Amino acid sequence: MAARRALRGRGVVITGAAGGLGTALAERCAAEGAKLALLDLDGARAEALAVRLQALGADATALACDIADEASCFDALAAAQRALGGIDMLVNNAGISARLLLWDAAPELARRVMAVNYFGALHATQAALPSLVARRGQIVVVSSVAGFAPLVGRTAYAASKHALHGFFDSLRAELRGAGVDITIACPSFIATGIESAAPGAARRATGGDEATPEAMAARIVEAALRGDRLCLPGRTARLAWWLSRVAPAAYERAMLRRVGAEFGLSMESDTR
Repeated sequence: MAARRALRGRGVVITGAAGGLGTALAERCAAEGAKLALLDLDGARAEALAVRLQALGADATALACDIADEASCFDALAAAQRALGGIDMLVNNAGISARLLLWDAAPELARRVMAVNYFGALHATQAALPSLVARRGQIVVVSSVAGFAPLVGRTAYAASKHALHGFFDSLRAELRGAGVDITIACPSFIATGIESAAPGAARRATGGDEATPEAMAARIVEAALRGDRLCLPGRTARLAWWLSRVAPAAYERAMLRRVGAEFGLSMESDTR
């Protein structure tokens, strides 16, 4: 078994750092002694987080960045590399959700979700890759249970997360022998603002128990430092992984029982 990596003095870039899981990941990495570059579309909130972490003794820099915009992302990663002296870990956390059945969703919604969730991670990774390879660093990808299994009302979101798995599993093969670890984390329900901010969020989510961002961040960071390829943080994620593979029809029935009522769907529904 490979030795657990250490973050003390290492440069860590976190996208979508200004709220929810991103903030919890930043706090956890700061506690491990990392130097942080905090990227977020909301530069003011990222700056407030950096100031708070600095007051606790952390080395933290805030950078406003629209990861869906290639130029903005490459500029921010270049600034992050200068501030940190090199990038040892890239945490692709930034993402948006969407909670609509396909027939209620405009095509532009899917394009926007893909632009942030998939292309944003692609931009950040391409920009950071030279430094990551030179420093034998690591990439952490925040996916979702929806990245490997179906989830009704989240067609655009699930597509973007499935794309992350194809991209990063393939990149892992390309980087074999380069010393760069890639951990894909697939949380289930987290108590953050991503769902409440999603298009279609007027419907009440019925996903069940939600983990705290802090608990989820602790599991993800520990999995990354161990060099795990896949992180299934929590019982729901583990059950979903195995059931969706061993008995996909049973998984679909269980998923519909859990979240289908949000959209007026049931196991017996053939039409809307």
